[in-house]
Amino acid sequence: MDSIPTIVVIAGPTGVGKTDLALGLAERLQTVIISADSRQCYREMDIGVARPAPGDLQRIPHFFIATHSITEHINAATFVAEANRAMEGRELVLVVGGTGLYIKALTEGMDPIPAIPEGIRKAVREGYAAGGLGWLQKEIETKDPEWFKTGDRYNPHRLMRALEVVEATGNSIKDFQKGGQQTDKRVVHIGLDLPRPELYARIDHRVDQMMERGLLREVEALLPFRNQKALHTVGYTELFDYLDGTLTLTEAVALIQQHTRNYAKRQLTWFRRDPEVAWFAPDALDAVEAYVRRRLASF
Repeated sequence: MDSIPTIVVIAGPTGVGKTDLALGLAERLQTVIISADSRQCYREMDIGVARPAPGDLQRIPHFFIATHSITEHINAATFVAEANRAMEGRELVLVVGGTGLYIKALTEGMDPIPAIPEGIRKAVREGYAAGGLGWLQKEIETKDPEWFKTGDRYNPHRLMRALEVVEATGNSIKDFQKGGQQTDKRVVHIGLDLPRPELYARIDHRVDQMMERGLLREVEALLPFRNQKALHTVGYTELFDYLDGTLTLTEAVALIQQHTRNYAKRQLTWFRRDPEVAWFAPDALDAVEAYVRRRLASF
């Protein structure tokens, strides 16, 4: 194999079992794991983002796990820069996660988004302040329906960003995420999935386990930082609402489960659009390894 790095992507919806399969595959291929998760990179977030256990992090070297503070601005460009550094001197790495934009940016590149005029940025923020999340969702559904189908419609920062771009350029933000820049990497795409009822049952059970492990205590400790962008995510916003007294704990947990299931559905929609993805069950380690080795031999 020459000096061009090869990336084996292990993608799929939250809760499907990416971590366990990736650990086994990394051992067999004698390589490392780069996390493509937009929240596991934050040191202060652990239980709510299903960060790999300390023993798993010792078992296989990981990158982009608990490397940043929630006070830092992290985006796809940050991830690509750190992933490229992690790949230096390596012929093969696993990239594991469910943040499709991060994976796409690393494997295909991204076109730069034009600067947003301050007037548009201000108008979007004022609209959100007056109309809240519901106003943002309706604006995006009308003006950028393509993004609305698969984007994180519960994240106000991403909604505002998408709205700014379509207002400023007349184009969907997705048009700037199509990989106009070429990369010099070989990529093997693996997707993990389960029958929908089984996946949803696993998600609900995992949320219950998170609560048993102390997710509420984790969220309580982060109350002083609740306005940080990183914490505007499923599992944290619902429990902030509980702590505010607007939800009961039972209602908050049910909403975490519902919003996580919704997120998993959007993730699957994103990844299933890519014809390069070969799909497997999360317990099919032998089949995944065989497929990856065949692909590697073909390069």
